[in-house]
Order: sequence, then structure tokens, then C-alpha cells
Amino acid sequence: MSEPLRIVVAEDEPYNLKRLVRLLKGQGCEVVAELEDGIAVMEWLEGGGSADALFLDVQMPGLTGLEVMAEIQEGLPVVLVTAFAEHAVKAFEHAALDYLLKPVTEERLALTLERLRSARSSAVRPVQSGPFRYPVKAGEGLVLLDLGKTSHFEFKGGAVWAHAGGEWRTLWKTLAEAEQALEGRGLIRGHRHLLLRPEAVLGARNLDSGRMLVKLQGGLEVEISRGAAPGLKSRLGIP
Repeated sequence: MSEPLRIVVAEDEPYNLKRLVRLLKGQGCEVVAELEDGIAVMEWLEGGGSADALFLDVQMPGLTGLEVMAEIQEGLPVVLVTAFAEHAVKAFEHAALDYLLKPVTEERLALTLERLRSARSSAVRPVQSGPFRYPVKAGEGLVLLDLGKTSHFEFKGGAVWAHAGGEWRTLWKTLAEAEQALEGRGLIRGHRHLLLRPEAVLGARNLDSGRMLVKLQGGLEVEISRGAAPGLKSRLGIP
């Protein structure tokens, strides 16, 4: 039998918090933290907390669920929980794994948990080495770029752009597609719209907000979110 999913729940309404925790435990999950707002989520993560997924209420005091998502590292799957159906579109725009409408039902929750289990089972892949090229658009055709000469990928304007001695439009529509195609190549998220090759980092400095500013090959500087900064520091050997 597989290990139970370890879940963090953030919800500012006590009744909804207790109900969701009860439903999760009823489906075999381990709830490792019950948090009351977005600020508590960030403090928990910065304190070294870890889990298989974060169930995040959209409307909370301090920091909203969407604001928290903009800060945390992509490696933590997020399920947005909301009373408003219109937030479903925003959930997927912000790369949430799923969304749940209140009141959450056992049947709908079971589907979400199955998605989480599938994602967890395929998450661990060995890092691959050696040269790798990927296609980008050039006029009426395509050219192949060397990943080793690429500093980062950026999502903007409905497409993923590669930075490799210039800006090139890739064939990927989302960073999730890019991550899947480049899986095992050692890239990490800098924030929700930035995929970074750590070997391209030439320098870094801390910002007061807990974020980082890193200088990449080619001279460009990009900002790293508070949630992603610890993972990048670890990869770079920065204390």
C-alpha cells in the first residue's frame, strides 16, 4: 500500500476548515498542518514545512490564495478551494493542479486525490546529462537551440519564450508543457512564469522581501520568488 498523502489545509473559516480536514482524513490522507490564512502558509513553508499538496482557500485575509500561489515553489501541488465557480479559470491560469467548489463533496474530493497520487507517483525522475536541443520558431520554419546555451524560459503572451542569446518563441504553450519536455534536465522554477537553468546563474543577491535577484549569462537579471529562493540557493550552494 502506498504512503498516505500528506496535506496542508489553509482556510480562514473554522467550520470549512474542520469539514475539509474531516473529509481528507476520511479518505486516508494525513493532514500535517491546519492554517488560518496566507501569511501562516508562507511562515509554515519558510520554517521548513513539507507536504504532498496544499489545499488553499482563494479568499483569505492577509494574502489571498492566488497571492500565495505566486510566491510558492512549483514543486508543491496546489488545490484551490473556492465558493465561486469563476475562480476555476484563475486556478488553472496560476497552474493549480485542481480546484474544488464549496461545499466540497466526497466524490469530487476523491477525484482530486487520485490526481495527486498520480502526480506523486511520476514526480521522481533521474537528472539526465549530455547535450539536448529543442525547437523554436524562426520565420516560416524551426531551428534547434542548445539547452546548454539557454539561461531560462519565460511564460508571457500565451507562449513560452526561450532566452538563448536572444528571445525565441518555443512550441510550448505553458511552462508545465516545457517542464514535461525538459524533465530530468535540472531546470527549476524561479516563480510561476519563470523556468531557470541553475548553471546559467552568474551571481545572486538577497532582497529585503525574502526574494532573490539573480544575474544570468548574457547579463539579464531576474527576480526569484520567496518560495523558490531556498531551493535555488540549495542548488547553487548558497547558505
